[in-house]
Amino acid sequence: MATTRPRSVRTVAVAAGILTSALLLSGCGAIVDSVFGPSEAQRDEPGGEVTAASDADVFSIQVGDCVNEAAPAEAEETVEYESLPVVPCADPHTGEVYAEHELPAGDFPGDQAVSDTGMEHCYSVFEEFVGLSYEESTLEFWAMFPSQQSWDMADDRTVQCFVGPVEDTVTGTLKGAAV
Repeated sequence: MATTRPRSVRTVAVAAGILTSALLLSGCGAIVDSVFGPSEAQRDEPGGEVTAASDADVFSIQVGDCVNEAAPAEAEETVEYESLPVVPCADPHTGEVYAEHELPAGDFPGDQAVSDTGMEHCYSVFEEFVGLSYEESTLEFWAMFPSQQSWDMADDRTVQCFVGPVEDTVTGTLKGAAV
């Protein structure tokens, strides 16, 4: 997917579909974003937890961050993101970053290989984080992984795993939720 800015983007794949934006930006915020691009998430010190809702650059998202995105819609599709809406985990949210995986250096192996590796990793660590196997859980997971552009331009090799409810929102972490 092309962008109008010369910035890298990351691709997101979900177990049951693509993510669509659930956060509406104010007119002012949209203007600032269109000129300067998204910023890093606002965090406390020294814990590094997100302290305020913001549209954060995808490269500033970390394990433990909570995002406010709609539930997955269609199976096995991908979409590219430059930013994601992050919120403090104590606020209602639809997803949480529960794991990361670094892909090996080298040439870009292709969208399908990167997606498959990312989804396999997220699946393999799901039970450890949630406390139930994916098949027993009512939660969905999805992966954000490097695009060809972010691989080449930003040396991006990070796959991030997200977990959230199929519908609705949650508050707090889903670690050990066993749902």
